[in-house]
Amino acid sequence: MSEFAKERLSERQAAVKTLAHVLPLFVFLGVLLLLPVLEVTGFYVDNEDLYPWYRHAPEQWLYPLQTIIALILLFHYRKQYDFLPVRGIGIALVFGLMGIVFWILPGHIFFVTGMEEGWWRILGFTSRGDGFDPADVGDNDSVYYWLSVGMRFIRMVVVVALVEEIFWRGFLMRYLLDKDGDYWEQPFGKFSWISYLVVTLLFMFAHSPSDYLGALVYGTLTYTLAVITKSLTACILMHAVANLVLGIYVMITGQIGYW
Repeated sequence: MSEFAKERLSERQAAVKTLAHVLPLFVFLGVLLLLPVLEVTGFYVDNEDLYPWYRHAPEQWLYPLQTIIALILLFHYRKQYDFLPVRGIGIALVFGLMGIVFWILPGHIFFVTGMEEGWWRILGFTSRGDGFDPADVGDNDSVYYWLSVGMRFIRMVVVVALVEEIFWRGFLMRYLLDKDGDYWEQPFGKFSWISYLVVTLLFMFAHSPSDYLGALVYGTLTYTLAVITKSLTACILMHAVANLVLGIYVMITGQIGYW
């Protein structure tokens, strides 16, 4: 519960607050399950010469749908989130830049030096040339291309930063402190080794193996930020800044595997 709350939450209020922190991320991830369904049903066909973009690149419409649904849920539950106090903005910006630079540096070194693939991929030294490509919907001088890019940035910078931090730091970090009791009575940013290890490792394993090291370092920095600032907003800002820088890096280098 926020330090600004004046009353203890009732059982129903606590349940609603928990749902508000968990549901957006789970629905966000759940929409991605439609991709294999589209493949099994034959809607998705990996052939851009014979099929329109919405058949050979369904992520181009599925990701915007995912973004819109998540935004609706976040707006609906907006009163359940403890965005106050707003503080630690400076350190959030610094940590965001530090975390994302560490994350992309191995792949960048791989890219500019022409390294061969090898066991070092587990440290992030691997190709990032394949991934979400806005060019699937048109050339970079088309409206559809820039609409795809715009939605991608909204997804990364706004939606991902909100749903992940609201869940990982806003909910799970507290839940692990008192999962059998009233975890909403636990102050945001309270440190424990159990919550650090569980939250950070789960955050790490939610990413691909080549991103494990970057996610581990980034997750540690975000957990540290939560402990230092006691501010969910600072964690969201850190995530948003990191993803914004990542998106700009992708647009400059074409390393679309990062997003």
